[in-house]
Amino acid sequence: MTSESTKTVKTRFCIISDTHTAELWPSDDKSHAYRDPLPSADVLLHAGDITIAGYIHEYEPMFEMLSKADAELKIIIAGNHDVTLDEPYYEKTGKREFHRNIGEDLGVVREIWTGERAKKAGIVYLEEGVRTFTLSTGACFTIYSSPYQPEFCNFAFPYRRDEDRFNEHAQNPIPDHPKIDILLTHGPPAGILDQTRRGDKVGCEHLLRAVRRCRPRLHCFGHIHEGWGAQRNDWVEGGSVSLPVDRQHILNNRCAYVNISQDGGDNLTEGRSKPLTFGQETLFVNAAIMDVNYKPVNAPWTVDLDLPIGQHVES
Repeated sequence: MTSESTKTVKTRFCIISDTHTAELWPSDDKSHAYRDPLPSADVLLHAGDITIAGYIHEYEPMFEMLSKADAELKIIIAGNHDVTLDEPYYEKTGKREFHRNIGEDLGVVREIWTGERAKKAGIVYLEEGVRTFTLSTGACFTIYSSPYQPEFCNFAFPYRRDEDRFNEHAQNPIPDHPKIDILLTHGPPAGILDQTRRGDKVGCEHLLRAVRRCRPRLHCFGHIHEGWGAQRNDWVEGGSVSLPVDRQHILNNRCAYVNISQDGGDNLTEGRSKPLTFGQETLFVNAAIMDVNYKPVNAPWTVDLDLPIGQHVES
């Protein structure tokens, strides 16, 4: 749906993370939302932890699942479990820690996600940095992506908790508002959908500071399985709303759904369908498919939002 007056187009995102090699449940298994097929969307986002331990035989079924997904563009980042996609880490530590020094062929791993098969399937593998995409609808968005998270049990893509990876003096800092529409990181920002089952909030303070500067429309992540959910933050008023979910609706539709486009507004009190004001609000989504026991029981998220048409303009 296109809005001529504001020159935006309604765009649907399907968001998943932390699949850890879990294939979709059969289509007739109505007791699980994460079932075949994934919800249709314009853009599919995967926020990392594709696998358990970065083996080629783990990547292949995930590649096939994503290839079959009904989306024009499928954007993928790695997570801490995808040890063979962090090549310097793998050669120094990961091969010994996870693969008993036998090792996987890193060229084959890279080819899976960046080769001709991936291009034909609409799959784009992103590392840390900024990219701009234009869809066939004319919708244009700029995304900042990063697979890194505070060091965790000697896994891949680590940084020290006292290291600021995302602000002024970082190698790849997150740009200020309004340059970024979508943030896609593996780890969560501090205090937002980041609480473990022990009650610890383990998100990154530096990432939170960067998000406050950036004020994207949408910030997607995973990593903390227990944090699955969605939250709207208002940077001007200072409030936040955790979005309620209806389990039966999720099971029926194979996803949790949020409409923050201009035709949203049928359920303002819940914060689920109120149109989002870019620069004032951000929708945060923790899309971890696995629960804390590594069971694929969480649902994908589907989000409708408005994106500008044509060339992305920075101001």
